[in-house]
Amino acid sequence: MHIGIHLSSHLMAEALYQLLVKHGYDHVVTSGQAPSNGLTPDVLLVDITTLSHGFLAQYPEAKILLIDTGIEQDKLCATLLSHRIHGILSPHTEFHLFKKALEAVTEGQIWIDNGSVKAVLHDREIVSQTGHISGREQEIIDCACQGLSNNEIGQRLALSPNTVKAHLNRIFRKLNITSRAKLMTRTMHTRDVQ
Repeated sequence: MHIGIHLSSHLMAEALYQLLVKHGYDHVVTSGQAPSNGLTPDVLLVDITTLSHGFLAQYPEAKILLIDTGIEQDKLCATLLSHRIHGILSPHTEFHLFKKALEAVTEGQIWIDNGSVKAVLHDREIVSQTGHISGREQEIIDCACQGLSNNEIGQRLALSPNTVKAHLNRIFRKLNITSRAKLMTRTMHTRDVQ
């Protein structure tokens, strides 16, 4: 996995660089370095300031992982919806979760840390034109928006993976969507307009 770090704080960028290299990530570059062997990053670590820079256009295939260095809650939804972001993390995230987030976004999943999900969904209500979301379905939505797999959701909520899949299919039908990414977008959009 090739990782690019482009943060407005050079100190934070260097700290992330050192942390990743220490844990065995060989192909990590910061914005001041040229990519090794001409390889482009699979994942770009950015903050709210560097998110709008033209730097991102150089790597249209890279997954964007936003490091939340103090985004106001009312701007969080707008930021996530207006940019091509695959994940968001607090700078205080423990390394094992940071590693999991990198793996998830590399595989094309969405990753949002628990604090950000709470900020976006603090009233936990999603009502659609086609039906009401039950409490259990809302729990599954919250877990899916954290990037958890069906197995992980099942473990957390004491359900079988097949039951989780059935709930997700029912949620998708109620909300007239077809994927977890669309569920995340719909969830954030619904919260943003309330």
